[in-house]
Amino acid sequence: CVSYQQLTAYDQPDGQKITNLQFSPNGQWLVYTRGGELGGNWDREQPSNATSMPKPYQPEIRALRVKDKKDILLVKNPNDAQAAISPNNKDIAFIKNNKVWGVSLTDSEDPNPHQLIDSKGNFGSLSWSADGTKLAFVSHRGSHSFVGVYRDQKTPIQWLDPNYTYDESPSWSPDGNAIVFVRRQFWNNPKNALLERQPRPWEIRTIALNEKNSKVVWKSSKTLNGSVPTTHGRYNLHWAANNRITFLSTEDNWPHLYSVSTEGGEPLLLTPGEFMTEHISLSPDKKKLIFSANTGPDKLDIDRRHIGIVSVDQADMKILTPGEGLEVFPVFYDKDNFAYLGSDAYQPVLPEIRPFNNSERTKGTVIGDDELSKDVFSQANFVKPKQVIYKAPDGTPIHAMLFEKPGGSKKPGIVSIHGGPMRQMTLGWNYSSYYATHYAINQWLVSQGFTVLWVNYRRGIGYGNEFHQPADAGDQGASEYQDILAGGQWLAKHDGVDADRIGVYGGSYGGYLTAMALAKNSDLFVAGVDISGVHNRLSGSLSREKEFEKHPDEEKAREVAYHSWPIAFVDQWTSPVLVIHGDDDRNVRFNQSVDLVNRLQDKRVEYETLVIPDDTHHWLYHENLLKVYNATTDFLIRKVKDK
Repeated sequence: CVSYQQLTAYDQPDGQKITNLQFSPNGQWLVYTRGGELGGNWDREQPSNATSMPKPYQPEIRALRVKDKKDILLVKNPNDAQAAISPNNKDIAFIKNNKVWGVSLTDSEDPNPHQLIDSKGNFGSLSWSADGTKLAFVSHRGSHSFVGVYRDQKTPIQWLDPNYTYDESPSWSPDGNAIVFVRRQFWNNPKNALLERQPRPWEIRTIALNEKNSKVVWKSSKTLNGSVPTTHGRYNLHWAANNRITFLSTEDNWPHLYSVSTEGGEPLLLTPGEFMTEHISLSPDKKKLIFSANTGPDKLDIDRRHIGIVSVDQADMKILTPGEGLEVFPVFYDKDNFAYLGSDAYQPVLPEIRPFNNSERTKGTVIGDDELSKDVFSQANFVKPKQVIYKAPDGTPIHAMLFEKPGGSKKPGIVSIHGGPMRQMTLGWNYSSYYATHYAINQWLVSQGFTVLWVNYRRGIGYGNEFHQPADAGDQGASEYQDILAGGQWLAKHDGVDADRIGVYGGSYGGYLTAMALAKNSDLFVAGVDISGVHNRLSGSLSREKEFEKHPDEEKAREVAYHSWPIAFVDQWTSPVLVIHGDDDRNVRFNQSVDLVNRLQDKRVEYETLVIPDDTHHWLYHENLLKVYNATTDFLIRKVKDK
């Protein structure tokens, strides 16, 4: 165990998260955000008030001096909580009121935040040059966006090759004299059929600050696999050493790392193989990339994560953490070691450190006191999930995790459905806090006599871009539902499972698929818990009633979309359901559950409800999280196990 110390002194369960931790380059200050709902799709900057206090806590960006733990308020109510710390260890840029602001990192109790840029557009992607004299950013302007450079209050903003396009993801050259960025079109052509997937091509450009025009160094293919990546970090664009640009693309169906010369030419595939890369970091000397990937020497590694490393200019990838554990979010700790978050079937996620030269392949050293959890998180209290692969009706192989205790009489079964949907459930404690909770609930259900199947349905990550971006999915046909139905049918046929007692539960997109299961197949799923689910979301592109230009298949697309959502099948819904939602949900509108409950009531379907006032999609207040999942397990015991 590596020694550690507590830096902050918050001692009340007030539902205010600490996020976006980052050290100043000299390591003397730790800058962090407290409050808000950074996992939200909207109103991220608004206060979160999960404890229903009369006056909510205002989100803050704070700085903590490491040597004496002095904690200073820098900013109240930022727009986006990600602060950009200058290499000069002093200046911080951040977004407030959709504009760019600055504040000085000093010992002062009144750091005096001030506005830097009050220009048109909403701002983001703040990035300092290596010498700290220039700040790159993106100005989002609806139909287009520009990459700009700020120097000081007396110098006009420099717009880098502005065009009728969407420019984003700027990254500085090591010398601070040029920028690499992504350019793509931002247009929904009304002549395209809505039910035909359209490629979203993109290109990488560089521009020297003393030049007017940018130049293309790489273009994606105009194919579905060549489209804008939608996995963690999207482009993961870096200007690396040795005149190389590194990026992520799914050109060969897998989210892989590539590099290309700053002069253009043929790109080099750095990470070949049938696996994905994510959580990508560039080394301080810009010569190496470290990342997590679902690959390794074991065939089961496709359902795990391990840490890999590769040079920016040659395909010399190595897996640094083979084994049965899961390792994610790696960073370069020093020249000899790297740090990451690690877990396995029994140990939840903890920070760990390992040496790069780990010839004995030993497990990482835990940062913190893992002795506190060993009595609870032990093999005696948990089952080790097993990989299951079955086929959907259209022949697509589907991966799932089976939680079961062998022996005894036939057990009730549960199909557990993750949300996202751009997630992958793993053979151990998941690296997402939301799905770590689901992992725990699956284990608890096993302890109560259930057998649980945790399904990695299509639209999830980890099995290639064609699995992640499938045909006829979502409101174009809900093809992913067949994976849930096939999972329930597989479980019903599994030895030791009672086919007459199969339940289902899930949250967010998993709540949507839970409602689909109960609406379409109450004959198989005898009860379910729908947590924060989506039930009635017709595509926005289908509501343009008064426009002269319409998509050629607009009416058909509207019909397909309607039958892609649970509301179309409420007439055949007979199984009881528990509907749970927080009414400050900023990812799924609360009215989605209001609409469903009214329809269930009208059709006299048996239902129960649990409303959590003022909490969000992610249960910021721990007492509410316990309330939600105690209600979930209680309902499944009453309506499935005791059926």
